[in-house]
Amino acid sequence: QVQLVESGGGLVQAGGSLRLSCAASGRTFSINAMGWFRQAPGKEREFVGAIHWSVENTMYADSVKGRFTISRDNAKNTMYLQMNFLKPEDTAVYYCAAEKSPYGITRRASEYDYWGQGTQVTVSS
Repeated sequence: QVQLVESGGGLVQAGGSLRLSCAASGRTFSINAMGWFRQAPGKEREFVGAIHWSVENTMYADSVKGRFTISRDNAKNTMYLQMNFLKPEDTAVYYCAAEKSPYGITRRASEYDYWGQGTQVTVSS
C-alpha cells in the first residue's frame, strides 16, 4: 500500500501563487508515476498534470499549461504542484494520485491506484 498526503492548499487572490505538496509513504518503490487532479463543486474530477517517477517526463492539462509546474523530490518521496497566475476557475479540491503501471504517465484517473484525501484551493476574484 501507498499512503498519500497533500498539503499547501488555501485561499489566494487571482494572479497569486500556491505550492501544493504530496508526500508518499509505504511501498513507494512501487510508484511509477504520480499525478494531480482537481474537482470543483458540481463538476467531475479532472486531470491537472502528471510526472514520471524516474525519468524526466511530465504532462499537463491545456487549462494549466504554462501556469502550473509539477516537480518531484525522490529522496523525500514528495511531489509538488507550483501554481502561478491562479484564476478563480482553478478553485477546487486538489488530489494527488499514484500509479503502479509501468506503461508511462497517464491522464486517466482510472489508471491511478492510490489517492490522497485532497486539499482545498480557493482563488478569489
